[in-house]
Amino acid sequence: MLLPNPKLLTLEQAIETRKTLRTAGKSMVMTNGCFDLLHVGHLSYLQASRKLGDQLWVLINSDESVRSLKGPTRPIQSEIERAYCLAALSCVDHVVIFNSPRLVDEIEQLQPDIYTKAGDYTIDTLYQPERQAFDNAGTQIKFLPFLEGFSTTKMIAKIIKAGGV
Repeated sequence: MLLPNPKLLTLEQAIETRKTLRTAGKSMVMTNGCFDLLHVGHLSYLQASRKLGDQLWVLINSDESVRSLKGPTRPIQSEIERAYCLAALSCVDHVVIFNSPRLVDEIEQLQPDIYTKAGDYTIDTLYQPERQAFDNAGTQIKFLPFLEGFSTTKMIAKIIKAGGV
C-alpha cells in the first residue's frame, strides 16, 4: 500500500536534511523504536521529546528488524503504516526507517544533538555500541518520564481478551 508521506526520509535524504538543519543552526532531537501500535505512552513521550529542540526525528525499526526483536507475529502494522501514523503527528518532523535491529550507523551519520528514550531505560540499559556512537557524536542523552501501564504488548493482550482476534 502506498501512503503519501512527505515526512518519511530515506537515510540518504535524512543525511542531507540534517546537514541543512545544522547549517541553519537548528537542533535535532532523535528517538527510535518500533512504534507498532501508537498509544498514550508514545504520544506523551513524543510530545515531550519535541519540546527539547527545533525538530524531532523518529527512527523506526523496519518490519524485518521488528521481527528480529519482537518475534514472528510482530509488527502488527507495516513499517509504511507505522511511519504514516507517526508523520501525522504535529510533534514529529521526520521519520526514517532503519533495517538493522540497532542504529549505530544512523547515529554516526546523523549525529543528533539530543537523543531521548523513555524512562524505562537507563544509561546502563542502552545498547552500548549505540551509547558509544552518541558519545562520539556529542549527543546529549535524555530519559523522559515513562507512563506506567501503556505498552503495545498490553494493548495486544487487551484486544485478544476482548475477542478481537
